[in-house]
Amino acid sequence: MGLQEALQDKKAWRALQKRAKLLPQDYHIVYQEIQKYLFKIAPLTLSKDTSLFHDLIDLFEAGAKEQKDVLEVTGTDVAAFADAFLEGYDIKEDLQKDITNQTEASMQKWLDKN
Repeated sequence: MGLQEALQDKKAWRALQKRAKLLPQDYHIVYQEIQKYLFKIAPLTLSKDTSLFHDLIDLFEAGAKEQKDVLEVTGTDVAAFADAFLEGYDIKEDLQKDITNQTEASMQKWLDKN
């Protein structure tokens, strides 16, 4: 990734976060918690995975427009909602590929030493 791409990704991420701050407070809090959760459990990158967050904000904006409580949108188990939401993206497959590649590289390194 070049410097220009990194700067564009950072600019897009900041614009996305600004948009999230415009959500009603309860939606914004839940959005931040989901974001933290997803960064902990999934290998997200700002360059290719921002569509997930755009879609989440779109969903929250629609719920707020309909004057629904945020838990009406997510359900009471927000982590389960986040897991289900994540399944619509190829991120878990990418995680499995990364784990497999790292394991193979570690094994090859170990074999090369011996």
